[in-house]
This record gives sequence, structure tokens and C-alpha cells, in this order.
Amino acid sequence: MDSANASSSGPAEAALPAVDGLSERDGQILAFERHWWKYAGAKEQAIRDQFQMSATRYYQVLNALIDRPEALAHDPLLVKRLRRLRAARQRARSARRLGIEV
Repeated sequence: MDSANASSSGPAEAALPAVDGLSERDGQILAFERHWWKYAGAKEQAIRDQFQMSATRYYQVLNALIDRPEALAHDPLLVKRLRRLRAARQRARSARRLGIEV
């Protein structure tokens, strides 16, 4: 990522160049995930303010988005990190169900 993206103030401004097949909203969601901690208050409130959708719907859209090759091409480091975090949460849930210590 170049210094212009690293130092910008908002997720819409920090969006990387558009990739074919990735909508503007998808790019904004990826940019938000890259910089969400910069917003005051809870992440859920920032999601509601920025995208006018519930946190549940946001995470459904995000999970579908990070499985797309266009998202991986758009921001590979972020998408790989989000996939890794999702996989770790899934493993922890499965282990809890099975009564295994992780």
C-alpha cells in the first residue's frame, strides 16, 4: 500500500483503484475494514452510520465479499487477514462444540 492510502482520513478516500467486478460499496466495505478502529464508538454504530445496514447484514456481505477473487485482487493483505480470522473463529466454535481445548 502506498503512503497516500495509508495516510488518508476516510475509508472512501482510502479505497484502492476499482477492480472489475467489485462495486463501489464493496470497495468501501474493504476500506472500512482496513480503518474501522479510527471511528469513535462501537464498530456496529459506525457500520450503521456509514452503510445504513445492520451489523448482521454487514458481516454477511463482508463474508461473501472476502470469498470473491476480485476482493483478493483489490486488497490481498486485508482479504487474507480477514479469511484467516474467520477460519480461526470457525475452528474455535467447532472446538467448543466438540469440547476440545484449542
